[in-house]
Amino acid sequence: MPSVQLSNPDLNDRVHRGRGATTNRVGRFEAFDRERTDDGWSLPKTGREMGDAPEPARVGTELIRDTSRSVIARNTSPDVPFDRSINPYRGCEHGCVYCFARPTHAYLGYSAGVDFETKLLYKPDAAEILRHELAKPSYKVAPIAMGTNTDPYQPVERKLRITRAILEVLSKHNHPVTIVTKGAGITRDLDILAPMAAKGLAAVSVSVTSLDHRLSNTLEPRASTLKRRLDAIRILSAAGIPTGVNLAPVIPGLTDMEMERIMTAAAKAGARRAGYILLRLPGETADLFTEWLAHHKPDRAGRVLSLVQQTRGGRRNDPRFGSRMVGSGPVADMIAQRFKLTRKKLGLDQPRSVLNTDLFSVPGAASQMGLFD
Repeated sequence: MPSVQLSNPDLNDRVHRGRGATTNRVGRFEAFDRERTDDGWSLPKTGREMGDAPEPARVGTELIRDTSRSVIARNTSPDVPFDRSINPYRGCEHGCVYCFARPTHAYLGYSAGVDFETKLLYKPDAAEILRHELAKPSYKVAPIAMGTNTDPYQPVERKLRITRAILEVLSKHNHPVTIVTKGAGITRDLDILAPMAAKGLAAVSVSVTSLDHRLSNTLEPRASTLKRRLDAIRILSAAGIPTGVNLAPVIPGLTDMEMERIMTAAAKAGARRAGYILLRLPGETADLFTEWLAHHKPDRAGRVLSLVQQTRGGRRNDPRFGSRMVGSGPVADMIAQRFKLTRKKLGLDQPRSVLNTDLFSVPGAASQMGLFD
């Protein structure tokens, strides 16, 4: 069983309140490293002699304008059901410590740790850029996926409404969209999504990791509560929007025992289908998750990491297509079998929604045609 130790013995005294990551190491592409140290002045001497711990630090969220000139990202991955996606935000305030997208923050000069949760890049003109991209003569319509990297309904969306602006463009031009989210705030856009779904243009999947609210509070500290996510499934489904549940990630030894109960709760709420992703720990995420285990679940840390490695060929991560989402080996096979049996029993094995691409209208096409009237 792997040995698990905190990289810094004083880490327990400095965990950032309300954040998932326990550290904030510099990005892997930076020229210099830095490490926080305690010079003994963080508490009065009397407090230290009494054994008091310093108050955990609070770190605010910083919004940074993203100057990217495009919003549609392309991929050719053979194990995902889409070839294009939109991420209105880079970084995610939900703070899910296991997030496979964390290492991407290093490309921006930030840490995959606390920076990923607190330094958020946003695209205020995303909707207008999207409109121009859809109007290009070379554009060929196919469903756009949202929520594939960072969550489009993280808390900052309530203020910035960038996701909503994007949906307004997609709705106006009858462009199909799929959404994956942990944010119950998606129900605020019901007035857009329900009419789109009636035309076969929208489908949603709500991700649920655990039914244990105490675990979720540290594992994904700023994501919507389980009750609100189940309520969202109920509301979306009742509005006629094809809605599924996504068990993501399934963490061996920590959340895998909840699979059947999560799927049962989602089915009762109106979910039509279910999917799952086995825990992935690429790049810096592996160290961040290991530190989280050592701090929050020290009694289970060794066991969880052992099981993770058993599903990843003896490593903490396996990036190969075909196995990166579901793992390999006996432990992964058992999880897959349990999932398939439960999905069938609960009727959550309905086919993935095939969205309509025939209704798409090119932005500006109608006004241009008017020139010939």
